[in-house]
Amino acid sequence: MESMSILARWLVITGLGLVALGGLLWLVSRIPGLENLPGTIRIEGKGFTCIFPLLVSIVLSLLLTIALNIIGRLLNK
Repeated sequence: MESMSILARWLVITGLGLVALGGLLWLVSRIPGLENLPGTIRIEGKGFTCIFPLLVSIVLSLLLTIALNIIGRLLNK
């Protein structure tokens, strides 16, 4: 039964992480002008709109990679 409690703990932690990530995305989506940044691909059709922030995704990926590398190096010391 010990493995079930570990699994339950990880599911709760993952769920809380997803809730936090969803809340953060919800707050960021309310920033005006975010969809008009350079490098944003916008596809509009009848009844739908798809916005893909290509440049923002690349910059965010670079920043997170640098931050995680720094954290990893600090933890390995």
